[in-house]
Amino acid sequence: MAKIVLITGGSSGIGKAIGEYLQTRGYKVYGTSRNPKNYKSSFALLPLDVTSSESIQNCVTQLLDIEKTIDVLINNAGVGITGPIEETPISEIKNAFSTNLYGPIEMTNAVLPAMRKQGYGHIINVTSIAGYMGLPYRGVYSATKAALEITTEAYRMELKQFNVKMTNVAPGDFATNIAAGRYHAPIAQDSPYKEAYGNTLKTMDAHVDAGKDPTKMAEVIFKILQNPNPKVRYKVGAFIQKFSIVLKAILPSKMYEAMLMKHYEL
Repeated sequence: MAKIVLITGGSSGIGKAIGEYLQTRGYKVYGTSRNPKNYKSSFALLPLDVTSSESIQNCVTQLLDIEKTIDVLINNAGVGITGPIEETPISEIKNAFSTNLYGPIEMTNAVLPAMRKQGYGHIINVTSIAGYMGLPYRGVYSATKAALEITTEAYRMELKQFNVKMTNVAPGDFATNIAAGRYHAPIAQDSPYKEAYGNTLKTMDAHVDAGKDPTKMAEVIFKILQNPNPKVRYKVGAFIQKFSIVLKAILPSKMYEAMLMKHYEL
């Protein structure tokens, strides 16, 4: 019997690639979108706004009414955000945390009663390599993903007694449309950050454009789902991006900071 997978944000990018790949491997996939009618998909899309408690409950209830079970939840929906922290509106910071942290927590809590009842389940949180370091002009995004990483560590230990697994998967830069949908704090003409922020934005967008095929993420997630004892976290991306995490652990903090600033031409 095919396992039932629910992927938040499954209408495009990494989420869509994961859904299409898992579907070819025998899983029955349901993705989500705020407006499913706006997308063509090879698997079913359910309406979901991860910033709305009501929408989350409706989505999970709808899927359980159809399938009676949820075997896998992949918390993939997220929002990008850039800008000098000083000049980023608090409303946008709150929205980023609502989407990237509170949404996955609420989605997890919504599926846990069903997973506990059936005696198993697997929840995968898509975080980011950016969550391992405070990146200039991406500080809010880094913070949301770092918070999800740490939350997952605690969740894992709490859920072991119910035979519910939880895993972090941290991607680096992938060739998706995330840059187009990212919130950019406006570059004010009189901003003291104008030149440095503008240069960093160009660097970030170039990294995404040169990113890996998102199918790589799908392949890793498939292997994780096949593993009876998955690790706490996995990193997926270019070698230099994954190695940057190792460097942070071994280099003096000021040296690592200088390396990042040079990378972003600051």
